[in-house]
Amino acid sequence: MRIVTASDIDHALDPAALIDALDAAFRADITVPMRHHHTIPQPDADGTMLIMPAWSGRDPEKCEAVFRKDHAQNKETTQDARFIGCKIATILPDNAKLGKPSLYGQYLLLSGESGEPLAVIDGRVLTAWRTGAASALAARYLARKDAKHLVMIGAGALAPHLIRSHLAVRPIERVTLWNRSRARAISTAFALAASGIEIDVTDDLQEAVRQADIVSCATLATEPFLKGDWLKAGTHVDLVGSFTPKMREADDRVLTRGRLYVDTRGALKEAGDLTGPLRRKVIKAADVQGDLFELCRKTVKGRRTQREITVFKSAGTAVEDFAAAVLVWQRLAGDRADKAAPAG
Repeated sequence: MRIVTASDIDHALDPAALIDALDAAFRADITVPMRHHHTIPQPDADGTMLIMPAWSGRDPEKCEAVFRKDHAQNKETTQDARFIGCKIATILPDNAKLGKPSLYGQYLLLSGESGEPLAVIDGRVLTAWRTGAASALAARYLARKDAKHLVMIGAGALAPHLIRSHLAVRPIERVTLWNRSRARAISTAFALAASGIEIDVTDDLQEAVRQADIVSCATLATEPFLKGDWLKAGTHVDLVGSFTPKMREADDRVLTRGRLYVDTRGALKEAGDLTGPLRRKVIKAADVQGDLFELCRKTVKGRRTQREITVFKSAGTAVEDFAAAVLVWQRLAGDRADKAAPAG
């Protein structure tokens, strides 16, 4: 069994390939049981434990688009056309006070043929990669094709992945970053600039949003700060951060102005951006136009006009972790095969 580190994941993945893998996974035969969602009491802000299993269906041919056999000579890759996986993750908001990430996790990947453990994969970095890719996958169907200005709200660990992923699906020419702590925003912008992505840091969130073609939010906010009245016609809104009923990033006006989509219908029960407005009857479950399964399978329409506002709310799903873990495993297996091949 291989231990796959954060640097291994960064070496194996690129945004475009992962977005394509997720697109295929939402069309594939993958079983995704309901995830376990447990509250972990903490002195100031309660934490969350997530247990998220998934496995390939019985028909490997239906998974062919996801589990591509890129390295036909590598037996480790070709023999395991089916997989079983499970992520265990903890989210503790107060970790920031300790100078530690709010999310930790591990992903266990097993052979779907025998149950043999194949790898334990760093779940924190895997989650960041797949979350960015899922948002960009939604933008592929919902954002205007000519979207050029991305506003990123939040400068935490997810922000670089969201920015790079959105850049992979739309011709973004300008990225504006806002964060409650300007120092954190500058630090994140500097790190991205080192990789060739120029970022403008702003203190005026309202003005930035008014100019944006895509607004991506990834915060731990418990009170809405994104106002629907700020959105111009044609904007796509990507809501990532609210993953419990007590969290909220967008006000009611964001939801009532836009056509609403989710990653899975589970977001209607878990994400505060939706649970509160549903409870108060600001929106109805029927207002959700579709999820990623339906968008990727083209059973529902995505963006219809240049001027409509679209809103995508993600809460995370084991399909995404599973597809990302398999892609990491196969690419690392391919690297091993390439290194083992005789020269010439």
